Amino acid sequence: MTRTIYYTGVTLDGFIATPDHSLDWLVTRDNDPDGPMGVNIFLPTIGAIAMGANTYQWILDHHPDDPWFYSVPSWVLTHRTFPERTDADIRFTQEPVPALHKQMTELAGDRDIWLVGGGDLVGQFADHGLLDEVCVSIAPVTIGAGAPLLPRHLELNLTELVRNGEFACARYQVVPSKS
Repeated sequence: MTRTIYYTGVTLDGFIATPDHSLDWLVTRDNDPDGPMGVNIFLPTIGAIAMGANTYQWILDHHPDDPWFYSVPSWVLTHRTFPERTDADIRFTQEPVPALHKQMTELAGDRDIWLVGGGDLVGQFADHGLLDEVCVSIAPVTIGAGAPLLPRHLELNLTELVRNGEFACARYQVVPSKS
């Protein structure tokens, strides 16, 4: 069964980016991509990706000449206009989250959906009961302000806790809302 997963890095004080969208605090840290909860272990389980416009813009700004990193269909939820890419299956959409999730689930097959970056984007999926798991790699740094991990109230159950390099990595199952 396809699960929808928010997999991200976060500061100890709960931010996924600085106020100016910097991830320097994250990309300079030591971790093993093949280690516990590492990205190289995670990526093969993914069949579809969704991200917001700010995350997509960050990728364009920081990796302008790199080929697209992901091999699965990727949706960018946006009202902005971006240049088309010919090296990847990237779909720009303004569709409501439930309809988008249905499309993504169909294309993901027996693999999972990854919600990349953007706590508010993830919150929109959670608002519709379409978020199953939150996986965070917690960096040993505080930044005081920025984009919050998830600007919503969610109840979670801790299912895994490991160390990978400098990170404390936690996997949580989302507790379904009773309403």
